[in-house]
Formats: sequence, structure tokens, C-alpha cells
Amino acid sequence: MGMWGFVKSNNEDKTQIVTNELLAKADTLFDQGDYRNIYNLLSNYKNSKDVEILWRLSRAIYKMSEMASDVEAQKLTYEGYDLLCKALDIQEDHYALHKWMSIFLNKKSILEGTKAHIKESYNIKKHILRALELNPNDATLLYMLGNWCYEVSNLTWYQRKIASVIFGEPPTSTFEEALMYHEAAEKTDPNFYSHNLLMLGKTYLKLNRKEDAIKYFKKTAEFPAKNDEDQQAKQEAQKILNSISK
Repeated sequence: MGMWGFVKSNNEDKTQIVTNELLAKADTLFDQGDYRNIYNLLSNYKNSKDVEILWRLSRAIYKMSEMASDVEAQKLTYEGYDLLCKALDIQEDHYALHKWMSIFLNKKSILEGTKAHIKESYNIKKHILRALELNPNDATLLYMLGNWCYEVSNLTWYQRKIASVIFGEPPTSTFEEALMYHEAAEKTDPNFYSHNLLMLGKTYLKLNRKEDAIKYFKKTAEFPAKNDEDQQAKQEAQKILNSISK
């Protein structure tokens, strides 16, 4: 028994070493923006029950979907969403699973239309809050919650009407609440994300704090772009700056 126990333990150790190397390689490729190779690497293990593999695979799928055609993006979005549903059935208390589930739910519901997006709003928030409960110091999660509050506060009258039909009591928030989370994100990790700077500017503008808004739009416009997402934020900030400086 002792001998068999030792052999089993030794095999488990070897498996864990291989898994750790796989995850480290996936993380390195992610930092390099090589999402297709992460997909090729981790897809072989998509039927495993290792949530560390599954959430990284879904993360790569999301990034690929952002650069894909509309048809391909929809296919990838559902693939990533299904992976996360499976992963959450395996382990509920993993913050990255909830974080990426909220991101996929948001994208999936936008693809399905305004009614679906409003219908999923509570679920999106629920997963963000659960992820924050598990990892309170993730600046991206605070940004996401601020974004959720901003979007809900910014609903048009017809979107509110749809929300009232769906929920009776539609989701509510304020621009002050949105600002609180975007400021908390910036305090947690200063200058970590161009879009958090942009959202600070937009939220301050909604609150008629023009000087503060201009400060953050300028910060966004001057942000050192690392990718298309940063470039998009910079362009939007400059456009708003041009319009409010006239």
C-alpha cells in the first residue's frame, strides 16, 4: 500500500508540474497578445476539469472574438460562455471564473439585443460582486462595476421601459456610484487601464464637473497605447476634449 501510495503521489506531482508549465506558457503568450496560440495550446485540455486551464482558455477566446468577424465572434462568445458554465459547475469559488463570466454575459447579451442585455444586467452584476468578494483588490473588477453603474444610470427612456416590463423593478444606480467604483479602481492600481481613465472623464462630465472631466480625458489622450483598445480610448477622449473645449 505504501509503495502504491508513493507511486500515485509521484505521478500526481509530475502531472502538476506539467500543468504549471502549461499555464505559465499560456500566461506568457497572453502577455504577448498571442491569443490564437493560447487557443491552440489549451483547446487540447478543454474537456479537463482544471478550472485554471478553462478560464485561461475562455480569456483567450474572448480576446480572439474582439478581432473576429461578426459571425466568428458570435461563435467564439458562445464557446467561451459554455466553457465558463462548465468551470463554475466544477468550482464556484474562483474569482477569475466569475470575472470572465460577467464579461462573457455582457458580450453575449449585447449580441442578442437590447432586451437580452437588460435581462442579463442583474446576472452580470451578480458575477462581478461575487468575483470582488473573492478578490477585493482587482482593479479591473472595480472598473467593471463602475461601468455597470454608469450604463444603468445612462439607460434611455425606452430601455427603462423595456427594463420595467422585464423586471417590474428595473436595475438602478447613479453616476455618483459609478464614480466611486472608477475612483476606487484608479486608487487600487493607478493608470492601469486607459478605459478607466476615459470612464472617469465621462462620469465627471455627467456630474457637471467639467474641470475634473478634462483632466481625465487628457490623461486618456496621453496614455501610452499598448493595443487597439487603448488607441480606441485615446481617440474617444480626444474627440470629447475637442467637443467640450469649443
